[in-house]
Amino acid sequence: MLSLVTDRFEVITVDVDERSAEIRMEEEGVPALRVSEGLAELKAKAVFDTLSDLEKENTVVIGADTSVVLDNIIFGKPNDRQEAVDMLSLLSGKTHVVATGVAVFAGSKVKIFTEETYVEFNALDDYQRELIEAYCDGGSPYDKAGGYGIQDKGALLVKCINGDYSNVVGLPVPRLAREISGMLK
Repeated sequence: MLSLVTDRFEVITVDVDERSAEIRMEEEGVPALRVSEGLAELKAKAVFDTLSDLEKENTVVIGADTSVVLDNIIFGKPNDRQEAVDMLSLLSGKTHVVATGVAVFAGSKVKIFTEETYVEFNALDDYQRELIEAYCDGGSPYDKAGGYGIQDKGALLVKCINGDYSNVVGLPVPRLAREISGMLK
């Protein structure tokens, strides 16, 4: 997805204890829709801090984290099949928010934002139950916030979206491109 913004990038992963950070933010009263923002900042800063001073001046570091939120509850990645089925069943017939927090470090400039997209799932009828079961049997839900990917067969669970499709996939590309452009001027 980032290749839509630039063809010059490198993916660097860092060891960040996301779960501890989530718990800390929850204890501090950070709203569920802003938790992904805090995690994105944590990831980006961890990478930025490894750079030399010269690299910091000539590198843009982007951190991102996506959460699925319903009724101020964050739906993370399901641990097993039953949790995935329960999660997708609970989302059915309702509208949830996909919130992607993004942190951009460019020299001395920092921009942190959250993009929100509203996703409505189809009602939980017999057909939706069959789709959920088949989707969970396929193994797809276990590495995705909320247990589904709109870019795969999880799209069959969705009735409609209001907002940026790329955000639901995991990176709000149009807004990210605009924010980076503004920072580099």
